[in-house]
Amino acid sequence: MAGFSFAVEARDGRARAGRLTTPHGEVETPVFMPVGTAGAVKAVLHRDLREIGARVLLANTYHLMLRPGDALVAGLGGLHSFTGWDGPFLTDSGGYQVFSLAALRELDEEGVRFQSHLDGSPHLLSPERSMEVQQNLGADIVMAFDECPPGDAPREVVAEATARTTRWARRSRDAHRRGDQWLFGIVQGGVHLDLREASARELLDVGFPGYAIGGLSVGEPKAGRDRVLDHLDPVLPAEQPRYLMGVGTPEDVIDAVARGVDMFDCVLPTRNARNGQLFTSRGRLSIRNARHRDDPRPPDPGCPCPTCRTASRAYLRHLHQANEMTAATLMTVHNLFFYLDMMGAMRQSIRLCRFEEWRGETLRRLAASEQDGS
Repeated sequence: MAGFSFAVEARDGRARAGRLTTPHGEVETPVFMPVGTAGAVKAVLHRDLREIGARVLLANTYHLMLRPGDALVAGLGGLHSFTGWDGPFLTDSGGYQVFSLAALRELDEEGVRFQSHLDGSPHLLSPERSMEVQQNLGADIVMAFDECPPGDAPREVVAEATARTTRWARRSRDAHRRGDQWLFGIVQGGVHLDLREASARELLDVGFPGYAIGGLSVGEPKAGRDRVLDHLDPVLPAEQPRYLMGVGTPEDVIDAVARGVDMFDCVLPTRNARNGQLFTSRGRLSIRNARHRDDPRPPDPGCPCPTCRTASRAYLRHLHQANEMTAATLMTVHNLFFYLDMMGAMRQSIRLCRFEEWRGETLRRLAASEQDGS
């Protein structure tokens, strides 16, 4: 499609460094995408996101469908015009809410009937409706509608969800009309390698320009996730982008890059920041800890982010204890910078053929660090 391309420009083992081109700009991979569920990353201005190196944002189909409504967003020019973010957007399909809002929905072959968590009103989200919403939102990259089963679901439940995901992927492809969007298929199958491979091969037959790997941040063991990624690496096309949905900790992201993944999103850095937990080069730091009450040091002395350049641990703890909204802003900026800077370091190490050395050093440092990063 016009305006889109993806190229793997360097490899070190299975780790890949590449370039994803969209109508709203280029993105170097591997890339971390901050989560902006309602069209905004909580507590952070677009100006700050650009300053710390964010290039692509994720928005949520289900939530924007309910509020303010996808037709309203379309009438105001789509997500880019509506939000003022001029870089690429990616929207999920609403499939994750099949898992996360299980108590508020009924599922059949047509789609998923949700009871709105806002006002209880009924809504049908089907492959066709998901495509309609995502086309109205106007993101650069959109997702096929899928069924995401829980990590501990019985095999027969996972098998049924995987087969339905393929059928819904075909319906999503047939319903998608916009030539200025890339539609990705989503591989499901839990931790069952045969189901994962079958899902991937069936989606390859349907045909998509990129492939997401879903259902690997829903309670499954990390060892199972790693086995799935190892198994899918030779199955998924080497020349197309791979997106691991909803994962995860810095260690998880590093290990997934080592297994050939290009794109990531997760609420962890933003949610943890709002709860007073910071990621640092020496481990996680809880700003609530009393030891930081009069600590003049920045959260991470070696970090050049705007927060570490201007705010002490004592000040951040005071703001957090006072429920001052500025605390969420300052700590979210830091945590997102940590992730984005880590991705940049990974990209450089891959291009220099030093990825495994960098990976080993980084994982050892994180594993050996104290829990509170002091």
